Amino acid sequence: MRFFSCLFVLLLSLAIAAPGQAQNRRPEPVEVDRIVAVVGDEVITLRELQTHTERALQQLQKQGTQLPPRDVLRAQVLERMIMDRIQLQFARETGIRVDDSELDQALVRIASGNKMSLPQFRKALEKDGIEFSKFREDIREEMTVGRLREREVISRLVISESEVDNFLAAHQGRSDAEEYRLAHILMRAPEGASPGQLQKLKARAEQVLAKAQQGGDFAELTATYSDAPDAMQGGELGYRPLDRLPTLYAEAAEKLQPGKVSPLLRSSAGFHIIKLLDKRGSALKPVRQTHARHILIRINELVSENEALRRLETVRERIANGQDFAELARLYSQDGSATKGGDLGWLNEGDTVPEFERAMDALKEKELSPVVRSPFGMHLIQVLERRQKDTSDESRRLMARQALRERKFDEAYQDWLRQLRDQYYVENRLEEK
Repeated sequence: MRFFSCLFVLLLSLAIAAPGQAQNRRPEPVEVDRIVAVVGDEVITLRELQTHTERALQQLQKQGTQLPPRDVLRAQVLERMIMDRIQLQFARETGIRVDDSELDQALVRIASGNKMSLPQFRKALEKDGIEFSKFREDIREEMTVGRLREREVISRLVISESEVDNFLAAHQGRSDAEEYRLAHILMRAPEGASPGQLQKLKARAEQVLAKAQQGGDFAELTATYSDAPDAMQGGELGYRPLDRLPTLYAEAAEKLQPGKVSPLLRSSAGFHIIKLLDKRGSALKPVRQTHARHILIRINELVSENEALRRLETVRERIANGQDFAELARLYSQDGSATKGGDLGWLNEGDTVPEFERAMDALKEKELSPVVRSPFGMHLIQVLERRQKDTSDESRRLMARQALRERKFDEAYQDWLRQLRDQYYVENRLEEK
């Protein structure tokens, strides 16, 4: 009844408004909330889009980036929201989730990185007008998408020994003493794009290239036109040696001087423009290796996360009471290492997914981890020993493998995103009247 009484008061107030006021003052147009996009089984509303656009504007202002026209930025933000929704839906459908305890640990790490306790960090966010509960869910979504990317792209990258051999042969006698700091713009082509669509996209990309070559603010152009996930960060890829850049970018960057822009580049993902921001020298570091073993319980339709957690907690208690880790790994682990007692051998940085590596790096030698969640399931981890390896034939092969992995990842990720988008129904209603 309260709703109807409020509605009655509202209608009554409109009915008795001063006639002169109604006649002499033209009401200001108010854009009510509406659906601006349909993505799979979800919708994106105008209010959500406005919130994300304001956030993007604030981020660009903090970076000192010249702001693009608001309507252009809004369209770019909507496309990124669509891609985020697609990835989150796919993650949910395929069983990826981040539980509250993992999320709380991540928030503590973020607060610590800002030299604050979690309560202090929360107050700082709220002082800046950021609702903590919303920030918390945003971090959960970022972690979910990160896990999805690791499972669907990173874990499927295959680097053969022959590729490593060819890489080392091509770089023989080369020091790779320079690192290149690049920014890029990607204008993504739809999966199965027609020649007409590609021609139209190329013409648009050439217009963007002309603006960049004429001295246009590259970060603004990136925020305005780039379809890459890092567009709001100016498209920056950080410092990398040439061998850790996608081949297309490396070949173009090698010919550029700092401050210069490449010609238009074409790949299966679409059209690219890169700018060389800076170059610097680099130094090789000793390789840190960890000898570890684990027990893995996979999460699937038959085994829930809680059931996997319960099983491993029981196994952990048995190990703590003196039972042999290797014996229990052979009995219970659902990983190929089970026959070796869970032994993973010597692991290099980047050999495992980030959640596993972070948990492993936090352990002392012989220490047993709590139950750890990764995109592959639930783990118990034990570090057996650690060592530092100086540059040698073995570490050169390791660095070559890591370089090839990084080089392949960017291309594979963009191809995967394009294919994933094509699997979902997307209706963009932003321009509808």
